[in-house]
Amino acid sequence: MARRDNPLTHFDAQGQAHMVDVGAKEETHRVARARGSIRMQAATLKLIASGQASKGDVIGIARIAAIQAAKRTAELIPLCHPLPLTRVAVEFEIDAAANAVHCTAQAETFGRTGVEMEALTAATAGLLTIYDMCKAVDRGMRIEGVRLLEKSGGRSGHYVASMA
Repeated sequence: MARRDNPLTHFDAQGQAHMVDVGAKEETHRVARARGSIRMQAATLKLIASGQASKGDVIGIARIAAIQAAKRTAELIPLCHPLPLTRVAVEFEIDAAANAVHCTAQAETFGRTGVEMEALTAATAGLLTIYDMCKAVDRGMRIEGVRLLEKSGGRSGHYVASMA
């Protein structure tokens, strides 16, 4: 059992890390969306947008990496439950005004625990893949603003991030 006076559910009554018991929770449709950005030099963004990067289709490969990362989240984040994902969708937006690529990932399941970590992991892995594929021309790229935008399903209800 988690400590009642501690809102951090991944610790037991003795303060030891544990995987949360979700066995008694109801199975519901759960959806989470996360977003992050990678900022770069204008020339780097132009390479990505034109498909002329020396390593190939940066956005296409980043999309596959994001989906794969969502599916393997429990292997990367120690206390996450392995989930049978029913859907992972990843979108990239080229933002010339900000010299950035924005990544939005959505993960879905029908289960007893949420998919926030899968959506966050997908968005992050997609951005890291862009960095990896373009680092030869721009080592100063910055990944920033990775956050949960929305989640639904489960006891805690619907969450929508404030835009602040």
